[in-house]
Amino acid sequence: MDALDVARWQFGVTTVYHFLFVPLTIGLSVLVAILQTMWHRTGNERYLKLTKFYGKLFLINFAMGVVTGIVQEFQFGMNWSDYSRFVGDVFGAPLAIEALVAFFLESTFIGLWIFGWDRLPKRAHLASIWAAAIGTNLSAYFILAANSFMQNPVGYRINADTGRAELTDFPAVLTNKVALITFPHTLAGSFLVAGSLVTAVGLWHVIRNRGSADTGAYRFATKFGSWVVLVASAAVLFTGDIQGKIMTDVQPMKMAAAEGLYTTESPASFSVLTVGSLDGSREVFAIKIPYLLSYLGTGDPNGTVHGINDLQAQYATQYGAGSYTPIIPVTYWSFHFMIAFGMAAGAIALLVLWSQRKGRTPSSKWLLRAGLAMPVLPLLANSFGWIFTEMGRQPWIVFGEMLTRNGVSRSVSLAEVLTSFAAFTLIYATLAVIEVKLLLRYAKAGVPDVSEEHPIDDTPDDAERPLAFAY
Repeated sequence: MDALDVARWQFGVTTVYHFLFVPLTIGLSVLVAILQTMWHRTGNERYLKLTKFYGKLFLINFAMGVVTGIVQEFQFGMNWSDYSRFVGDVFGAPLAIEALVAFFLESTFIGLWIFGWDRLPKRAHLASIWAAAIGTNLSAYFILAANSFMQNPVGYRINADTGRAELTDFPAVLTNKVALITFPHTLAGSFLVAGSLVTAVGLWHVIRNRGSADTGAYRFATKFGSWVVLVASAAVLFTGDIQGKIMTDVQPMKMAAAEGLYTTESPASFSVLTVGSLDGSREVFAIKIPYLLSYLGTGDPNGTVHGINDLQAQYATQYGAGSYTPIIPVTYWSFHFMIAFGMAAGAIALLVLWSQRKGRTPSSKWLLRAGLAMPVLPLLANSFGWIFTEMGRQPWIVFGEMLTRNGVSRSVSLAEVLTSFAAFTLIYATLAVIEVKLLLRYAKAGVPDVSEEHPIDDTPDDAERPLAFAY
């Protein structure tokens, strides 16, 4: 073990941990805005209760996401200074815009939304949550644009004197074809997570608190969340299909590794299960669906998909001697787990909707257990998706331009990286306990009583009232 290995583990652990909060924040911000819009348009108290209920869960998750996200910025300078030096001119623009515009937008308007209940005009208060949701999604786009440069470098030149990548076409970076499809795919995955949480919490209250005064609100939340999950599942499949074709074009090794495809095939079959040799150089046993991989990779059922061994030989000739093959078991299983967990969440959503057909009230303990598993499934799918995205690019940190081993900080010792890794792991474990306890506590508490609350009209006459924290 050396500093490079530990630095990679540290970045992987902190990134995956941070991304546990990101999709829920992205999706739940929009769903809370939709619920408040429904209350604004109908005046139905049910939607106000659900807005404040799920808004509280959104705020807990948002705060935790901000705390864990700060570490990501510092890691570039801590353990990956050579990478930061190489790519800083390109990364600087989208990450600066994300911090100064998108994050400023979401954090400012979240503050107005928190303290604006009974203080801001209803329309202005509604606009604040929509502005926060838009800022959250814009933030995701700029970060994904920066990440997409690592997958498919565009809009740059290499300065031979400094050995750095220099930005030459910022619009090209923002319109990178990898970013243009990764963004909607990530959004779909985020709504899959958020819809699953809305469904799980609503279903728990429907089954455990049958006959309560707020059963109608929980039933609506359960159906609303389930439909969000189904629509998001369809969007994930659609965008994932497009993403697979772009990936085959710009990173053919990643597609081959995702399917354990060792030799070039035309047509190529999709692997349901593949067992490879211990050295990862050949296929031993496989269960496949004919023609499907060719279609997923090229759009043509008879299309050619290049294999791992052929691509390794091609890259060795193009970039020099060395291994350009990612860790096949990691890429293969992370890709398949991503698909399996995402599909499982959609299947449970269908089951939940079926259980409430024609006004029925679900009561099955097995359904409740499946429903409570719903938020975990898309979180796992998202996590495995990012593991696949980043591990499938290896050994490149910037595809075709910089190897991962060349991006690590040269002056950082193994002991220093181990110390920071242990510290971050301990802090994150503590934060995980806090997050889960807070979410469970407020989810079990149920919707708030709003019967004595009287949100003001668009012409307020209570200017002397102090700001009130609504939660």
